[in-house]
Amino acid sequence: METANTPPSEVGARILMVDDDRGIRDVVSEFLTRHGYQVETAGDGKGMEAALARGPVDLIVLDVMMPGEDGLSICRRLSGTANAPSIIMLSAMGEETDRIVGLELGADDYLPKPCNPRELLARVRAVLRRRREPAGTGEEGVGAACLFAGWRLDLVRRELRSPQGVVVNLSGGEFSLLRAFVDHPQRVLTRDQLLDFARGRDSDAYDRAIDVQISRLRKKLDDGAAGGGSGELIRTIRSEGYMFTAKVARG
Repeated sequence: METANTPPSEVGARILMVDDDRGIRDVVSEFLTRHGYQVETAGDGKGMEAALARGPVDLIVLDVMMPGEDGLSICRRLSGTANAPSIIMLSAMGEETDRIVGLELGADDYLPKPCNPRELLARVRAVLRRRREPAGTGEEGVGAACLFAGWRLDLVRRELRSPQGVVVNLSGGEFSLLRAFVDHPQRVLTRDQLLDFARGRDSDAYDRAIDVQISRLRKKLDDGAAGGGSGELIRTIRSEGYMFTAKVARG
């Protein structure tokens, strides 16, 4: 099995490939399996639900255009659930606006079809690395959570709690972005820095993606802080970038 280039922490990660094209499912499944991943496939939303019922998955590679429930609807539904898997969307629609819609709905990455299997593999590795980093950095006990303006971000459980104690669900991309902010509080971060901190240099991200993720994250922080007095946690600094305004403590 060709796993030499797959990080040991990712070998055995469970991936679900959802696409109505059997040929694409077979090619992607075979390629990712050769690189050490456990891969299941499904041809539509119902097949996906059956696979998820058999056990949790780390990442879903999700086609947009499918019979029945389409990929965008599935992405929206999954991203609102607790412990949601990471999602990489595939679509024959490669326009930037279509990519932005996918990211707005909670996808962690987006690739136009047809895509090179090696490029998909690189995206899979990047998304899984971001998903696993907090639990693999030795951050246990003291310092395993960040506290700010009444909020608590658990870096190991990847759990965000509002000042009222309510768990706020975050997509993988939103968690990585918030992690970047709490690691660099009260300083201006450019879009390039945020891309680097939150997504990694090997992710084919672009400036607009950061704006979309920040918009989603802001809304969740604003909604969760209702009556909690958190104020403006993410401030736009014109022509420079963004600043996380709260003081952050480790606890």
